[in-house]
Amino acid sequence: MKLGRFRLGMRTIKTALAVFIVLVLFQWTNRSTPIIAALSAVFALRQDLTRSVSFSKSKILGNVIGAFFGLVLSSLGMFFPENSNWVIFCLPIFVILTIVFSDGIGNNMGIVSAISTLLLVSLGLFEEPNFLYAVNRVLDTFIGTTIAITINAAIKPNPKLKKRAIVEDLKNLKQKENELEKLKEKVEAELKETGYQK
Repeated sequence: MKLGRFRLGMRTIKTALAVFIVLVLFQWTNRSTPIIAALSAVFALRQDLTRSVSFSKSKILGNVIGAFFGLVLSSLGMFFPENSNWVIFCLPIFVILTIVFSDGIGNNMGIVSAISTLLLVSLGLFEEPNFLYAVNRVLDTFIGTTIAITINAAIKPNPKLKKRAIVEDLKNLKQKENELEKLKEKVEAELKETGYQK
């Protein structure tokens, strides 16, 4: 459905449905806040099932990595006096470790999730113990992404809409190629001005 520049597509409806199911599930099971699960469902609901599964794997793995490094960092706290500034110096090192490890295993799409989980677990911003928070964050991510994948598997896109999405993707790709070509020409011109030879 389209109204001028505004359109209501199937992905939008599926996203809203995923959030609705998360909210109902959390209300029904009396589980704590549904924020992480709802956000995970929104992020995981991609154009098609393949992309949803791929993104979900990266996000869950990222949360596991971040939870692990966050718990390691939190456990180091017992070796430092209370109210010391040890976290200020150690946390950036653990951010580096999280990024390097994630990149090393090829989980670049999950780096942001890993770092956000690392920060939340290690800074202990919640009432529940860090270990419990880490487990719940991973579990909530799993719940949200599972709901998104299930919805994407159950509600198949209209073939015409799928074709239109492919055409739009190709158009965007062509635009990016043109931008890249212009950037390449600009860099080559700047290198020529400086006298740099390939």
